[in-house]
Amino acid sequence: MNLGINIDHVATLRQARKGENPDPVWAAVICELAGCDSIVCHLREDRRHIQDRDVYLLKQVIKTRLNLEMALSDEIIKIALDVKPYQVTLVPEKREELTTEGGLDIIRNFDRVKESAEKFHKAGIIVSLFIEPDEKQILSSKKTGAEFIEIHTGRYAETRTEKDAAAELEKISKATAYALSIGMRVNAGHGLDYKNTAPICKIKGIEELNIGYSIIGRSVLIGLENAVKEMLNIIEMEVIL
Repeated sequence: MNLGINIDHVATLRQARKGENPDPVWAAVICELAGCDSIVCHLREDRRHIQDRDVYLLKQVIKTRLNLEMALSDEIIKIALDVKPYQVTLVPEKREELTTEGGLDIIRNFDRVKESAEKFHKAGIIVSLFIEPDEKQILSSKKTGAEFIEIHTGRYAETRTEKDAAAELEKISKATAYALSIGMRVNAGHGLDYKNTAPICKIKGIEELNIGYSIIGRSVLIGLENAVKEMLNIIEMEVIL
């Protein structure tokens, strides 16, 4: 199982003072040197953290894969087609939210998603859709032509009891199995940390976990390289077991 690291919150700290540091591009390099498999960033319409400059530099500098999270915005689509990241992940976006609050409704936005996916494919960009672990959403995702879904693990991460966590894990597991059965590839992410990631690693078929906030937060205390390696150790131990 691979690890993609979201570096948005390195940029959040930089933007708190509108300065130059810490630089998310340099952070991405450290993450790669520590062993991660891809770099994730979300270019939001309000530019609250990642800036256009960051996206262009990341494409030039990093040696792994650039996964650009983005809303179905004409402006951001245009930038993505210019940058040509390895992959785009289409997500819902509201200006008033602190972070992405749920999966993209593919059924409601089907035509728009399909049209965007076709544009990205023509540019040689892989498409992933950030969705809830729901079979109807997965089937609609398949029909758009997207190669991947990324299952939203936020509801699992927010559980407070073992019973609730087990129920959410079962939903994720069933959704993964269904996606694989119809020929889709599966990633997962949102809200995962050093305490709740291990059970997700046991779900067969998930290729990559995308994690950001907890790793960047941990890095303040122990350094970014060590924070990345700690998460990689959790993933590797669970996969081996």
